[in-house]
Amino acid sequence: MQTRTLGRNGPQVSALGLGCMGMSAFYGGRESDAESIAVIHHALDAGVNFLDTADMYGPHTNEVLVGRAIAGRRDEVFLATKFGIRLDPDDPHARGVDGRPEYVAAACEASLRRLDVETIDLYYQHRVDPQVPIEDTVGAMARLVEQGKVRHLGLSEASAETLRRAHAVHPITALQSEYSLWSRDPETDGTLDACRELGIGFVPYSPLGRGFLTGAIRSPDDFEPDDYRRHSPRFQGENFARNLALVEQVRALAQDRGVAPGQLALAWVLAQGEDLVPIPGTKRIRYLDENLGALDVRLTRDELDRIDAIFPPDAAAGTRYTREQMGMVNR
Repeated sequence: MQTRTLGRNGPQVSALGLGCMGMSAFYGGRESDAESIAVIHHALDAGVNFLDTADMYGPHTNEVLVGRAIAGRRDEVFLATKFGIRLDPDDPHARGVDGRPEYVAAACEASLRRLDVETIDLYYQHRVDPQVPIEDTVGAMARLVEQGKVRHLGLSEASAETLRRAHAVHPITALQSEYSLWSRDPETDGTLDACRELGIGFVPYSPLGRGFLTGAIRSPDDFEPDDYRRHSPRFQGENFARNLALVEQVRALAQDRGVAPGQLALAWVLAQGEDLVPIPGTKRIRYLDENLGALDVRLTRDELDRIDAIFPPDAAAGTRYTREQMGMVNR
């Protein structure tokens, strides 16, 4: 397995991680726990050691699932989880954010119990709480490091300014934000530059555009009734049609290269720098193996230029989240 360093002086992890969210939440068609655990075990057997979960996936059930999967194999895993997004049990689409120090401590204790581990390798604040100074939140996270409950700290969807302020309190190992061919905001909003300036690793989530860049999604009707993507602006109406036309061009380029469209999309992300460690998610072993195949795809300068021509930073139609959810990113 190829490895990459998470941050300038951070830990070595597999060059591709595994996002576990979809095993328990948001994308419908949930597999059995046994099948999901088999995927995680297959990933570990292949050398993938970077597993990503969060307390709000399920909620809570994904951490329990990952904990069961890594039981007896803890030393093979670099385990990342997150806190900070609170769900409304009466409204599945509503979100709240909590970065209060007392909540940080309580959330960590709960995650440790669900994961059945003594230490979390990488603990992210899932979304920045605008009501709590980032210095206070990261200060509470730093105390978890001092207590041996957490090894490394991360932020998710934070702005460059917030990242700098947080890093001044305690070294931030990784920033996790959405990044793919159709979500290139980190290139233009300063966050990727800030990571490189500060020596912080960058972890792209949804590097396959929530599955769209694989070419497997042909119609909104392909989604299960409870699939989050039915409510995403990019998967609706005219936006869907315009984005599908872009994916068709990626599919054609992949066919010329003799690789799957998803492998081409992942290879593009990997080619953006050795400091990027994407975490594509999947619920099936065959797609996991396909994703891992992207590690062997080396794109030429001409191919990268052709991909950029198809998918410049502002190419995707529609915002990546609803208006309310977009208000929670880049804070």
